[in-house]
Amino acid sequence: MNSSMIQTMPKLFGYNSWANRSVLAAFKRIGTPPEKSLRWFAHILAAEDLWLARLTNETRNVVVWPSLSLTQCESYLDEQVEDWDSYLANLTPDLLASTITYRNTKGETWNNTVQDILTHVPTHSAYHRGQIAADLRANGHEPPYTDYIEAVRRGYV
Repeated sequence: MNSSMIQTMPKLFGYNSWANRSVLAAFKRIGTPPEKSLRWFAHILAAEDLWLARLTNETRNVVVWPSLSLTQCESYLDEQVEDWDSYLANLTPDLLASTITYRNTKGETWNNTVQDILTHVPTHSAYHRGQIAADLRANGHEPPYTDYIEAVRRGYV
């Protein structure tokens, strides 16, 4: 099973990157996205960065609900895509099955497998992209279509 997950994870993160870039493109079309939407997007990027830091055992001072401009979000996203690609390129069955210990933002200590964390990251982001879509629509904007199957259908993944 782990060898199939090794193949699945880059695809899942490729989808995640495409979906995040779709949100960014929608924000740029709008010009000034709704405040809540931009805040959720900044949270997506910060949370992805925090999880990568935990996986790589790096110390980063990540604010999980940062206030970022659209330009800052774009820079953050560009850097993250490269970092995630590098991490996933070195994924092995043993690493995927390994357990890491970390502290969450509440200061609680937890243990999770790398596979569970790698599954969590894109699903957490998809959850918040759904909130962004609802907020954009409520503010009179057409949200981007960021479903996984759309990325596959269009050959983005």
